[in-house]
Amino acid sequence: MPPSFSKTVLAVLTTVIVYGTIHSVLNDTYLDTSNPLLTHLPHPLHATHYFANKKNILNIYFIKQVWAWTTAAFFFLFATSPRTTRTYHRVAQYFVETGVWLVFTSWFFGPSLLDRFVTSTGGECVLVLPSGGILGVPHEFCYTQSTLSPTTHPALFGAPFTLPDPTWFGRPRLRKGHDVSGHMFLLTMSLLFLADQLRYSFARIRSPSGKEESVQWSRLHRYAVFTNIVVLSVLLFSVYTTSVYFHTPFEKMTGFLLGLAGYALTQLPFFQPTVVHTPVPIAAERVQKL
Repeated sequence: MPPSFSKTVLAVLTTVIVYGTIHSVLNDTYLDTSNPLLTHLPHPLHATHYFANKKNILNIYFIKQVWAWTTAAFFFLFATSPRTTRTYHRVAQYFVETGVWLVFTSWFFGPSLLDRFVTSTGGECVLVLPSGGILGVPHEFCYTQSTLSPTTHPALFGAPFTLPDPTWFGRPRLRKGHDVSGHMFLLTMSLLFLADQLRYSFARIRSPSGKEESVQWSRLHRYAVFTNIVVLSVLLFSVYTTSVYFHTPFEKMTGFLLGLAGYALTQLPFFQPTVVHTPVPIAAERVQKL
């Protein structure tokens, strides 16, 4: 797998996003997730298009847990890699990407950067009521992901306020503003990161005689490489379904560019050790096949 593999993956990724987005516009298949009147409703195509249903297996067990899958795939690959390719640079790359993920999606001295951006572009914290009505609440309730009800927060609902179910409660979400596609951001970053990590498994080292040889794999590492290729394939398919069914074109584009920027941090010179010409005997890396 040549060093240009990451560039090839980037080209394929870009093509998939462009194609999926154009398809979504021409066929009106995408859902504007920043519209508070629409986002809580089922996708209009959920009954006829499986992946338009937010409860599809891919969305619940993979896309929403994508960094866990990325972490597992990376450490399986890294732990079974030939010794000469297990460098601290690769671990540093992983922790940089994890930091980017946390800063943008979870916490940045308070609200995440994505939440701050939505708010700065006119986003509002809203609670969708059982009737379908929209109740605006202070942004802090969205930042803390609080659950609200007339019982726990009577001042927010006013009086009188009655509900068909007295035990009802809801969690407000940031809507309106520019809702950068967090899924597109993380899928892009994960896909490019894992593609880049695979190049170490296909690196070439120079033996004492001066001849370049491929690094030798153990049987377990073969499984790790195969696992990573499978995860890459699922990531790419997830990008396609997101492009076709969710977010506006501009939100998908900004999510893609943000993911690309997060990946670009790991391509700084500090993170690029030379493993191609490491003067280590090939025999040191050869593992007896089981």
